[in-house]
This record gives sequence, structure tokens and C-alpha cells, in this order.
Amino acid sequence: MAGYKLISLDKITSTQAYAHELISKGVAADHTAILAESQTAGRGRYRRLWVSPRGNLYVSFVFYIEERDPRLSYAVAVAIAETLISFGIKPSIKWPNDILIKGKKVSGVLIEYSKDFVIIGIGINIKSNPNVAKYETTKLDDYVKISKSELLASLMKSLDIWMKRDFSIVRKKWMELAAGLNEIIKYRGRMVELMGINEDGALVLRNGSEYIMTYADEISI
Repeated sequence: MAGYKLISLDKITSTQAYAHELISKGVAADHTAILAESQTAGRGRYRRLWVSPRGNLYVSFVFYIEERDPRLSYAVAVAIAETLISFGIKPSIKWPNDILIKGKKVSGVLIEYSKDFVIIGIGINIKSNPNVAKYETTKLDDYVKISKSELLASLMKSLDIWMKRDFSIVRKKWMELAAGLNEIIKYRGRMVELMGINEDGALVLRNGSEYIMTYADEISI
């Protein structure tokens, strides 16, 4: 894995927790990838459980950063989507960084900061997908056969490309891939139109003549 220090583990609590431990001990290095075969306490956004059986990709990337940029999540989402596109899959992005195939979630992202590092946790369903009450899920095996090593190598290259791109380019590509763009979606119990994201990284919604901008929360498509 050119340019990356790869730490490959079998069964651990979570790759994110392992990354935080490296940083707290002062032994973290830029461009480190922590890969696990399975996790006993994998987690996603809002500390939700990320079911982590063997066969899927569970990886946390550690990057040195000079400053924190909340727009990073869009670059990561585009990088994952472009990775899947390179294997002939047609994904879409549900705000801010869930990756969908035919409306079903195949990948999730958790971004956390610690000291001078950002930890980017990525899970991609390859061999199996969990049953989730709130939304449908899917797995790559339903569409194409990809080995975990091939997927990881492609993802590393894609992250290196998109994390360095100017946000105007990232924003354009994210909008091209956005699920529900210019459609009516549900936000805080209201039906609003999804207009896209602005240069500051805010999600832009419209309810008639009223424009709503948010940097957090969730939407339902």
C-alpha cells in the first residue's frame, strides 16, 4: 500500500479506538491505515453501532492536519464514491457522507479529531450487510466481485487525490453524486427541497421562499 503504513489486525473493539490510542501514546504517524477483520464495538455517527462481521472493510485512516475543516467529510464521501465507480458501480451520496447503491446504504464514514490528527473511519459492506430498521442496506457482492485488498488500495489512492482537491471541485463532484438533489426530502419533520451544499459546506434546503442552512442534523430521502 504505497505511501501508507498499514496496521492489519484480526478482531478488535474498533479501528477508531485503536487510532485514538496511537495518538494518545504519541506514536501515531501520518498516512497510517488501521485495518480490522472484525470489530466488537464498531461505531458510526452519533455513536451508533456499526455491525462488523468478517468479510467487510473496516478501516481507520490517520492523517496529520494543520487545521480542522468540516468540509473534509465531502471529500471523503467523493473519494469512496469514486473508488466504487472505478469498479463499475454507480453510487450516490446521501448527505453528508453515506454511500448508497440504488438507494441502499453500502458505506458509512466517521470523522474524528485528536490533537494534530484527523481519524477517518470507513466501513464498506463487501460480503454481508446488516438489517437496519431505519433504512435499507446492501453489499458490493450483489453487484461486483472485489477483493478487500483491491478495494483498500483503490480507496487509498482516491483519498490522496480528493483530500488535496480544492473544495470547489469537491463540491461540484459531490453535487453530481448527491442523492435527492432538487427533490423533496424530510428534515426535522418538514418536507423541504434539497438544493445542495454551499462553499462553506452547509447543506442548503428550501421551503417555499425560505432557505435553510445546516451543518449537522439528518435528512430522510
